[in-house]
Amino acid sequence: MQVNCERLKSNLIELSKIGYNEADGGVYRPGYSDADMQARGWLQDKAQAAGFETFMDGAGNVFFGRGKRDKDVVLMGSHIDSVPAGGMFDGALGVMAALEVMQTLDEHNVDLATPLWAVATAEEEGRFGGMLGAQAIAGKLNPEWLMSAHDADNLYLKDAMAAQELDVMAALEAAWQPEQLKAYLELHIEQGPVLFQENLQIGVVEGISGVFKWIVHLKGKADHAGTAPMDMRSDAFMGLADFAHEIERIIAENGTDKTRITVGKVELKPGYPHTVPGEAVFTIVGRDMDEGVMQEVASACRKALSAIARKHRLMFEYEQTSWLAPSPCSEPLTQLIEEQVQQLGYRYTRMPSGAGHDTQFLSELTEAGLIFIPSVNGVSHAPDEWSHWHDVEMGANVLLHAVLATMKDIGN
Repeated sequence: MQVNCERLKSNLIELSKIGYNEADGGVYRPGYSDADMQARGWLQDKAQAAGFETFMDGAGNVFFGRGKRDKDVVLMGSHIDSVPAGGMFDGALGVMAALEVMQTLDEHNVDLATPLWAVATAEEEGRFGGMLGAQAIAGKLNPEWLMSAHDADNLYLKDAMAAQELDVMAALEAAWQPEQLKAYLELHIEQGPVLFQENLQIGVVEGISGVFKWIVHLKGKADHAGTAPMDMRSDAFMGLADFAHEIERIIAENGTDKTRITVGKVELKPGYPHTVPGEAVFTIVGRDMDEGVMQEVASACRKALSAIARKHRLMFEYEQTSWLAPSPCSEPLTQLIEEQVQQLGYRYTRMPSGAGHDTQFLSELTEAGLIFIPSVNGVSHAPDEWSHWHDVEMGANVLLHAVLATMKDIGN
């Protein structure tokens, strides 16, 4: 049994047009944006046209499938929100592949004794910190966080959801119980170079890196760029620049070969060419496969920023908007996926994931497994993100056969 790659390709291309920006070729579907919600409506229409039940929960997660959801559901999925100027495969591949698996099973008249459902999770990309949709399903949300969460532009989650006619507190009612789920499977692009560089077709993921996100403020004093002497300035940008140079040292002394530290968004205030920046606001995202290492790296970042602030006569403040612990995938399900890859004859490796995925929260609720396909040149979160269609087809076939095997083996 094989998936219909042409249909899968058509659906991925159609979805990529929602939020597409012709100027840079990127996809813009930030969580709870108009484009994101348009994509969710499109997906429900697509699922209904294929004959599946569908609904959206209070967190904005879109579900579609067959069978009663009272027990032993096999769930597939990923997300369809994107980073600004993202690519067409990140997240969307897993959702469209799940739809394709269901359609393939229908066409082959496979009798599903086990209920089979798919989900397009909401706000996976962490615009507001965390992975809200998956956290909602796993019952890992609380009212305090929901009311205080905001993005880097200080837009509050509750306001973004209200603009889309969603009640932020309804996300608390989206939790599933462990007895409702038999397993969760996710297909995703690697978003890194390993599979592509080693000419491998499939990655069988053993675990997912933890990640923390900070919003940092270095506050100095705005001053005239022409008259303020260099040795008397409280230049917030110089503090940011010094920290950037410290990242390599922090990883060498406190991290591992799997540690990542990224300054991804920067704003200088007042942001005028002839004014010394009085404040630098920027994000720091740290990752590692070991939570103890994450804590050491976070502590080293704090110490470095404190010392830099003293050197440049700045005030240092930061807000930790999320802390996601590393998460191992289910070993029985990982082994089952590996067996399907071997039977299909694909070249593969077992590997960790440096990027966060919905799987890490679903793994707290049920057996969870993650499958990777190559990203060309390792590129992701960019307009030139690409995966070859033959790799897309192989990944979807692995998902198809892993789902069939999971219905028979896992939990029996």
